[in-house]
Amino acid sequence: MTLEPAEMFKALAVETRVKIIDLLKSQGPLGAKKISELLGVTPAAVSQHLKILKQAGFVRSERNGYWIPYFIDEGTLNNCREVLTEICTCGCQGTGKFREKELTDSSLESLKKYKREIETELKTVRVRIKELESKTK
Repeated sequence: MTLEPAEMFKALAVETRVKIIDLLKSQGPLGAKKISELLGVTPAAVSQHLKILKQAGFVRSERNGYWIPYFIDEGTLNNCREVLTEICTCGCQGTGKFREKELTDSSLESLKKYKREIETELKTVRVRIKELESKTK
């Protein structure tokens, strides 16, 4: 199922849904009750968020007896990534690297802005690494 970009991003416009996707990516398949416990959100709210994520194609589920594990649909995430790559304004086209032409032709101010964006992203990556390292200890 391929959604229009606006529909995709509407499903991701709620922080709790992004946190659910992050949980499923980092921990693998989880049931609604476990997601509820981990996020500190009511099971009813988690179920509603999962319903929207499922309709948007970001998550799938398969009944396993009484347990219904939810897991990421990588195809939809890749589609989302492709859409973002197409509209990326830094010129990297998904490589994460500023294209040589833009680098050469850019003003000092735009390069300083790009540097701040990269530094902010690097801080976020470092925090996430520490979180994951603390879970494995």
